[in-house]
Amino acid sequence: MADTVVKFGTDGWRGIIADDFTYANVRVAASAIANYVLAHEDASAGVCIAYDTRFGSRSFANVVADVLAKAGIPVAMAADITPTPALSYAVRERKAAGGVMITSSHNPAEWNGVKYKASYGGSGKPSIMASIERYLGKPLVQAARPAAIETVDFNPDYIAAIARFVDLDAIRKSGYKFLIDCMYGAGRNVIAGIFTEARVPFVQIRSEINPAFPGINPEPILPHIRASQSAVTAEKCDAGLITDGDADRIGAVDEHGNVVDAHKIFAVLLKWLLERKKWPGDVTRAFNTTKMLDRICAKYGRRLHEHGIGFKYVCDLMLEQEILIGGEESGGIGISRHLPERDGLLNSLLLANVMADEKKTLGELVAALQEEFGEHQYGRVDMHIDEALKQSAIARAKAGVADFAGMKVLRVETLDGIKFFLENPSCVGVPNAAETWLLLRASGTEPLLRVYCESCSVESVARVLEAAQAFVLQGSTV
Repeated sequence: MADTVVKFGTDGWRGIIADDFTYANVRVAASAIANYVLAHEDASAGVCIAYDTRFGSRSFANVVADVLAKAGIPVAMAADITPTPALSYAVRERKAAGGVMITSSHNPAEWNGVKYKASYGGSGKPSIMASIERYLGKPLVQAARPAAIETVDFNPDYIAAIARFVDLDAIRKSGYKFLIDCMYGAGRNVIAGIFTEARVPFVQIRSEINPAFPGINPEPILPHIRASQSAVTAEKCDAGLITDGDADRIGAVDEHGNVVDAHKIFAVLLKWLLERKKWPGDVTRAFNTTKMLDRICAKYGRRLHEHGIGFKYVCDLMLEQEILIGGEESGGIGISRHLPERDGLLNSLLLANVMADEKKTLGELVAALQEEFGEHQYGRVDMHIDEALKQSAIARAKAGVADFAGMKVLRVETLDGIKFFLENPSCVGVPNAAETWLLLRASGTEPLLRVYCESCSVESVARVLEAAQAFVLQGSTV
């Protein structure tokens, strides 16, 4: 049955095109959203619908619009390909009842999805998503007369907003040149358009529409950003700014083509916000992110909230209290003065702004962070293993482990997964050395176990990750 394969997670539902992501199942998802809006929101405020560059996204969006309109809910339909944060911005600014984004974000080309955005311009709270899921398979009453479907270009207002948020004049005067990598995604031409108008030098790659995402997944991490590494040096750029398939996540490379991971991006933005902007508010970070953020917050006297993995926790905190910035390991970083939402495009502009203000290239900014707060190196391995082995590894980890790679376990935390803090002899005597920790976290939806590590050196990270993989695959002897 169609209604058995549609399941809403943090943001919505994803599936493989023509397998479970079909017109029939998209109607099931749309009907559940319509029932939720009719029961719990001001349906007369309407719903905004947008789509990305993936195969069939526009036609799937039309299916959603048709279902909602026939239920009597007015629809504002995107006139063109739209980044996810642009949809979220439109929902909030138009005071809509909610928003639907057809995208599968950073997933491989064969995937597509339905994301739901709440009226405040961010991911639906767990309670909202649970409510929508309860309507799956329930009948949807048709209105006596279908509501209107209006075509709207959501992009101009959003682009103007993020352009206002940064100091484009300072970026232009800095003389820095930027590489922009759109990864064939919905962020295409956004930063390029802003930089063109502001007369900021740039080179843009992978901006054409190609739903096959040739040779990559549109996720701004290795190996998918090798093109950025090559182009930034070939074009003599001072930084490479990268956005994922729906442009809500950020990645970066420095002027030498070195990857600047999401942890360092977060840290660069945080220090600048606290030191230059001095905006109020607490800071949030996910359980699997760098503890360099803790040191930065301590220096500037800001409270840090550590939470579970997923941007929904950031969004929840932003709605409940004053939060300056929050983020997660995968490149999703949100600034509440803009939206309670991840925004890879805004964060790309902000990185350029930081470079201009500090008069440093991206590589120099990262080096300055490492110098001041201690060298923090990070690694992640995704282990595609069967369910039995995954559960066995987690059970053995919970039962207790004495050491990894010869490093004694000092303490264990279990906020989201199992995190081991290790006594690392290699870090002894290293100035301001980073703590060494290892996190094992099982996926709840697929046979996948993620292994994360942070330490004071690249070599230590490699040793711990190798030992952790051996533990998972071969038993409790490490």
